Amino acid sequence: MSKIDSLIDWMIYVGGNLYIYCTDFTINLANLTGTSYYEVNFFFFCVLFPFLLVVLPVTAIILRFRLKQLASN
Repeated sequence: MSKIDSLIDWMIYVGGNLYIYCTDFTINLANLTGTSYYEVNFFFFCVLFPFLLVVLPVTAIILRFRLKQLASN
């Protein structure tokens, strides 16, 4: 078995376990909130993720601008 084969097996193992953990977390969150798995997925991928995709880069740009202002003083 080559190093690449073991690396691929490790990646499959980690990816599979990560998927199982995330799915289990989503199902448990849906049960705790009294909603369905699909509603929790909608919130994560159609509301929260796009929001973070916009807000985090804007925040980074603002902080970089503020840091440049502080450095110039």
